[in-house]
Amino acid sequence: MSTLLVTHPAGLKHLTPEGHPERADRLRVVDRILEQEKFSLLARDLAPKGEREDIIRIHPADFVDAMGAAAPAEGIVRIDSDTIMSPGSWNAALYAVGGACFAVDEVMEGKVANAFVAMRPPGHHCEPRKPMGFCLLNQAAIAARHAQAKYGIERVAIVDFDVHHGNGTQAIFWDDPTVMYCSTHEMPLFPGTGALSETGTADTIVNAPLRAGDDGVAFREAMLTRILPRLEAFHPELIIISAGFDAHKDDPMANMLLVEADFVWATQKLMDVADRICNGRIVSLLEGGYDLTALANSAAAHVTTLMRG
Repeated sequence: MSTLLVTHPAGLKHLTPEGHPERADRLRVVDRILEQEKFSLLARDLAPKGEREDIIRIHPADFVDAMGAAAPAEGIVRIDSDTIMSPGSWNAALYAVGGACFAVDEVMEGKVANAFVAMRPPGHHCEPRKPMGFCLLNQAAIAARHAQAKYGIERVAIVDFDVHHGNGTQAIFWDDPTVMYCSTHEMPLFPGTGALSETGTADTIVNAPLRAGDDGVAFREAMLTRILPRLEAFHPELIIISAGFDAHKDDPMANMLLVEADFVWATQKLMDVADRICNGRIVSLLEGGYDLTALANSAAAHVTTLMRG
């Protein structure tokens, strides 16, 4: 079976000020590199707009209504110092959610082997009632709940290798024994969460903090000793990847030293687990990555690895 790429031009309509790291060019460079000939066998589809029913399983209805109303008719508004809304931002977030849930559908129904959703804004910092860190909705969490609600699966795992800890995803599933959240991330770094001691009330939060200057050796050790054994023991029926590529050595937003080969290795290891325990079912969602060349090359390496499955 093929790998599915899900995109939508709505992701380009979320506008941020000049110099803001989370910019539309991030999607443009990913789209451009995935048009290369070696990606001709990718299945491709446009994201649908996300359903309110899916969103409010994670974010309360009054929050969703307030966020929709916060989008300006023109110009930009700042939700906080980092998090921006322009006239197209809410629509972009809705299509990002829709793309994540659509990818889950295609994978769960066996139409494709796995999927990569190249949309923005990212999502893993958004808490149930608090947008932050560039994020307006938490599409990884929404996709996990969608999979449980629609397909009746009991256990979903979210593995997050973005360089920033996914405080929103952790907060959402802190008390939930049915969703495991695993994260490698630089610490200390925004948002300040993600200590080893943060394990959740059901022991389904697995943090593997790394330090500034850590390279692929430390990253791989964290995955091998901390993340992968816990993931396999949890035995999820679907794995969602929060695929941030900002731990790359060239990224301006952090201080880690990963290269494309490290993302290939992590992707393959997660695929190996998925092959053993959940029929290969993986849905990967773009999160961070702010050096455009590093982002494009890392995303391409990630998708190439998914296609080998």
